Amino acid sequence: MVRRRLAKEPTSQLAIWARRCALFSLATTVLVIIIVRAGWIELDPSLAAVTGALGIGGMAILLAAGSLVVIWREGIDGLGPALLAIFIGAVLLAYPAYLGTRYLRTPAISDVTTDMRDPPRFDQAARFRPRGTVDYPGADVAVRQRAAYPDIEPLQMATTAQVAFEAARSVVSKRKWTVILDRPPQAGRRDGQIEAIARTPILGFREDVVVRVRGSADGVRIDVRSASRHGHHDLGSNATRVRNLLEDIDDTAATLIEERKKPQARPAPAKPPSQPARR
Repeated sequence: MVRRRLAKEPTSQLAIWARRCALFSLATTVLVIIIVRAGWIELDPSLAAVTGALGIGGMAILLAAGSLVVIWREGIDGLGPALLAIFIGAVLLAYPAYLGTRYLRTPAISDVTTDMRDPPRFDQAARFRPRGTVDYPGADVAVRQRAAYPDIEPLQMATTAQVAFEAARSVVSKRKWTVILDRPPQAGRRDGQIEAIARTPILGFREDVVVRVRGSADGVRIDVRSASRHGHHDLGSNATRVRNLLEDIDDTAATLIEERKKPQARPAPAKPPSQPARR
C-alpha cells in the first residue's frame, strides 16, 4: 500500500517573527517591572527599558498585520501566530494608551496639597527626595491645582485631634504604605503628623505622603500633601490619592466616634464562693 504524504502548507515568516517579537516584548516588560519594583535600577534606565520593550510590542502588531495580508493573498498558514502577536501587543500597549489619555487630561503638576498657603512639610521624607523637591513648588502650581482639582480641600471634623489622628493612622496602615514618621498630636504644643511612602501600581515608583492633624476652634483640621519624587507630571495620581485618603479618614473617624458613643457592657458580678454543706 502506497502512502501519500500531504505537503505541509508554508507558514508566513512575518507571522512567526511577529510572535517572536511579541513574546520577547512581554518577557522584557515583566522582567523590567520586577527589577524596577525591587529598586535595582534608577528611574531613567527603567523608563528607557520599558519604552523599548513596548516599542517592540508595537512592532509585533505591525508585523502581524502585514502577515495577515500575506496570509489572505497567498493562502498560507500563520493565522494563529499573527493573532497571538496582536493580542499580546494590544495587552501591553493598553495601559500606556490609558496613561496617554491621562497625560492629556490632567495638568502638568506632581505635588498636590489641601493647604497651598501653608502646605504640610516633609520631615523624614526629605531625606529620600531629590534636591529641589522638598518644598512646595509655589504659586504657579497652586493656580493649576485650583483650576484642575477645585474639590481638593482640607477636611474639617467636629472631633478631637486624637480621634482624627487614630483614623488617619488606621487608613494609612490599611493601605500598607511604608510609614516613616508617626507623631501623635499634643494639645497646644504640636500638630500630629504621619509621613508614608506610597508606590504606583505597576512600576512601583515611590511617592511621598504627609498627613497633618491640627486642632482648631471648631474641632480638628486635616491637611494632606502627596508628591511624586521624579518628573513634573503625575497623570493625576497624587490628586486621586489625596481625595481618596481624606474620604477614608472621614469615614473611619465617624466609625470610631460611633463606637465610642456605645455604652460599655458592665462585667457580671462575681458569684460568691459556695459554702460547704453542713451535716
